[in-house]
Amino acid sequence: MNGLIQGVKGLLSFLSAPLIGALSDVWGRKSFLLLTVFFTCAPIPLMKISPWWYFAVISVSGVFAVTFSVVFAYVADITQEHERSMAYGLVSATFAASLVTSPAIGAYLGRVYGDSLVVVLATAIALLDICFILVAVPESLPEKMRPASWGAPISWEQADPFASLKKVGQDSIVLLICITVFLSYLPEAGQYSSFFLYLRQIMKFSPESVAAFIAVLGILSIIAQTIVLSLLMRSIGNKNTILLGLGFQILQLAWYGFGSEPWMMWAAGAVAAMSSITFPAVSALVSRTADADQQGVVQGMITGIRGLCNGLGPALYGFIFYIFHVELKELPMTGTDLGTNTSPQHHFEQNSIIPGPPFLFGACSVLLALLVALFIPEHTNLSLRSSSWRKHCGGHSHPHSTQAPGEAKEPLLQDTNV
Repeated sequence: MNGLIQGVKGLLSFLSAPLIGALSDVWGRKSFLLLTVFFTCAPIPLMKISPWWYFAVISVSGVFAVTFSVVFAYVADITQEHERSMAYGLVSATFAASLVTSPAIGAYLGRVYGDSLVVVLATAIALLDICFILVAVPESLPEKMRPASWGAPISWEQADPFASLKKVGQDSIVLLICITVFLSYLPEAGQYSSFFLYLRQIMKFSPESVAAFIAVLGILSIIAQTIVLSLLMRSIGNKNTILLGLGFQILQLAWYGFGSEPWMMWAAGAVAAMSSITFPAVSALVSRTADADQQGVVQGMITGIRGLCNGLGPALYGFIFYIFHVELKELPMTGTDLGTNTSPQHHFEQNSIIPGPPFLFGACSVLLALLVALFIPEHTNLSLRSSSWRKHCGGHSHPHSTQAPGEAKEPLLQDTNV
């Protein structure tokens, strides 16, 4: 059921992310930030009301599971070009910090006070988040770049979720970036779905060791995405930072794949923290080369591809585990008293020579991503310049845009060195 939900969410996110990003370029970021956060949090209270309603709502919420693209476009609106890599690193590090703290807090509260309190507390925090956006978050898109009212007409190109896909195919550079993101994030999404279970059952990590692993990896990722990312961007440049991050990811996945001892997982985890610089660096590359009135749509394309990977990655990893005869099975829970162990008991059957075959497949996928990224130029100019787009946005487009009204479509990304 979880795999089906992730697949549906990923597909819906893939289709909706560019559209929501494009509309945020016209109507502003705050409204869509509020919308995406609301629908992302909407399934939380349903966990205790109705499991079927929860599964239904969380699947449909994939349409609005694009908070990242709106947040990154917001950051691009309020920062200078030279500040964006650091800002994106801080945003990614904040997400990493929440991923580190929330499972531990939820597990502790659930064990001590019960799951009902966890759901109530999560719902309260979600409501607080929505209220904070309503009251304290200002609109970042300049007034002159927005229509006078919400009644402004929207062209079919903006309403068509496949329009951005057509633009991807029209420009070789943006196609290279999208392929790089797909090939590098696909194994990462699959890893999220199975890695900690893999540590428990095959690497023999205890629950405490898994919790410590998550905490250490999260802390190192925060350091990598803030201090290290900023230093690398200034010293070796945006493109080389992306290539370095992909190189760390290849090493990490290969180590996970061949590693057979717990200490190897800890060492590979440190490398994994360094690989977390890749996505902020990619977002910075796309953002600093995009026009101010196109930040939403370009970040939406990247987020949409990541959403598609979130749907495909877990299924792919599960299939590779299956064909290599690495089977993870869950036994019925034992223990009925509060003081006994009531967690599911796991065992695994492994007939594979390689401990982690999906991770080796992931390393090969990221290697392909690195080869593709080699062809991305360091300096590009991103521009969505179709006549229909500019016809709609003519009065609200970026003041430096020089597009003629009747000019034909041009590529999304152009090498400024040409």
